[in-house]
Amino acid sequence: MTIDLNTANIRRTVSTIDTIARVVGRYGLVVVIAWIGALKFTAYEAQGIQPLVANSPFMSWLYDIFPVNTFSAMLGAVEITTAVLLAINPRFPRLSVLGSVLATGLFLATITFLFTTPGVGEASAGGFPVLSSTGQFLIKDVALLGLSLWTLADSLRAGAQRSDA
Repeated sequence: MTIDLNTANIRRTVSTIDTIARVVGRYGLVVVIAWIGALKFTAYEAQGIQPLVANSPFMSWLYDIFPVNTFSAMLGAVEITTAVLLAINPRFPRLSVLGSVLATGLFLATITFLFTTPGVGEASAGGFPVLSSTGQFLIKDVALLGLSLWTLADSLRAGAQRSDA
């Protein structure tokens, strides 16, 4: 196998990869957030997030106001709305900025669970930095936060280009 180091070919290849990455990154994030949001309407998921929220000094008070299933459904509605706002970027980039801001907030919030939820470190292996299954579930949100920030920059760029046109 030979690699063509022709600058024009490299630029075309990078442009193609960039286009594919943009679509897979944005709409992959849409699928993840929408799917997780839809699950929030099930008792299984409501009970699954209960220990995370209940142990959070930032969110535990919400259970004083809302039952577990109600809070989960409200969160699911926010997540599905976020996914829709992210998905409409090509047509409505300024609205998609809001979706990216919401996604960023969602993932910042879930990353805090790494520090507030008991059992994130695997006790049988000495605890942190060895992650338990809960810790492994939560750590992916660091990458999803980065992707949310990228969609924010992408939507802002697209909105500015529309204004310039």
